[in-house]
Amino acid sequence: MKQHLVKRQMVWACALLAAMTWQNGMSEVYAQEAQSSMYNIPMAEYPKVDAQGRAIFQLKAPEAQSVVADICGKKYPMQKNAEGVWTVTTDPLVVGFHYYFFLVDGVQVTDPASDCFYGCGRMSSGIEIPEKPEDAAYYTYNKDIAHGQVRECQYYSSVEGKVRRCYVYTPAEYETATDKKYPVLYLQHGMGEDERGWHQQGHMANIMDGQIASGKCKPMIVVMDNGNCSYIHGARRGESRDAFGASFTDVLLKDIIPYVEKTFRVKTDRDSRAMAGLSWGGHQTFQVTLHNLDKFSHIGAFSGAIFLRPGQDIKEAYDGVFADADKFNSQVHALFLGQGTEEGMGSDRLSKMLTEAGIKNTYYASPGTHHEWLTWRRCLNQFLPLLFNE
Repeated sequence: MKQHLVKRQMVWACALLAAMTWQNGMSEVYAQEAQSSMYNIPMAEYPKVDAQGRAIFQLKAPEAQSVVADICGKKYPMQKNAEGVWTVTTDPLVVGFHYYFFLVDGVQVTDPASDCFYGCGRMSSGIEIPEKPEDAAYYTYNKDIAHGQVRECQYYSSVEGKVRRCYVYTPAEYETATDKKYPVLYLQHGMGEDERGWHQQGHMANIMDGQIASGKCKPMIVVMDNGNCSYIHGARRGESRDAFGASFTDVLLKDIIPYVEKTFRVKTDRDSRAMAGLSWGGHQTFQVTLHNLDKFSHIGAFSGAIFLRPGQDIKEAYDGVFADADKFNSQVHALFLGQGTEEGMGSDRLSKMLTEAGIKNTYYASPGTHHEWLTWRRCLNQFLPLLFNE
């Protein structure tokens, strides 16, 4: 009986070893067929993305006792080989840009093989699950069209008493049409991100270049600044929701706009000034523009964090700016609301409330996307043709 049991255990062990060998072999096949991430540092083969949209991560950490990949709200325990290389393949991920981390013996770190992006209130690793080329064309670099520039600028803030940084996009013709002045879009990031977000994660310049080259939108200047909400709300003890990022209004009106209008060839009338933002940047956009309609005439909120009290009449919100629909519609030439179909930011309900109040607005639903950069790229792509057509 004992010999029979030992024999059966050996059979099980061999079967398990064979299964593991097959699984490892198939993983190697999948890895060979997969493509390296577009954000890998030079000479880094991993991470990769396979044809099923799965991410394959590797990390060499021979002394580590545990390594876990954390992406899209799910943690994947990684397996170590004899050389001390940890590997895991995720479930299929939705298309678009995703932040991710490694947990090495419980410590959250970035992937040394990936570029880093500022998101989640800290530097994060990033990976893109590619769309079909035809779907991604609007934010993909096109070698056959003219391209603008994104400049990193510094200026002194009189409000904060310190140096700040912004990124400024100028269209391709800006260098040659030296007598021409341009309208301006002030474009804001969301909570836990910063002024680099739209330039790096959002591929804003490629979207702008394509739209301008195709005649879909007017040439314009785009300003991307830090909204003073680059950390996660709650990190600063005692800070209320209303106070979070609220200091940005003064910085924008008293520092950023004057700096831009002094430094670049821009139009300075309200009809030539727009503001839009994603998530908390959408909240800030409403806070700034709806209280300063003498300065802005085009407004966009992408997955905007717009807060109304339960049962609140839309005509009472924002100091009653929506109470007189005719007046508002004459002042605001474009009011845009967008979100992903898989998120619940309430942009659809807000759009309906505004429409019922007689407020003209445009609503866009990004099919199949959540609270993520692909949603916001698509929103920007839909928003731009609405600007500066008066």
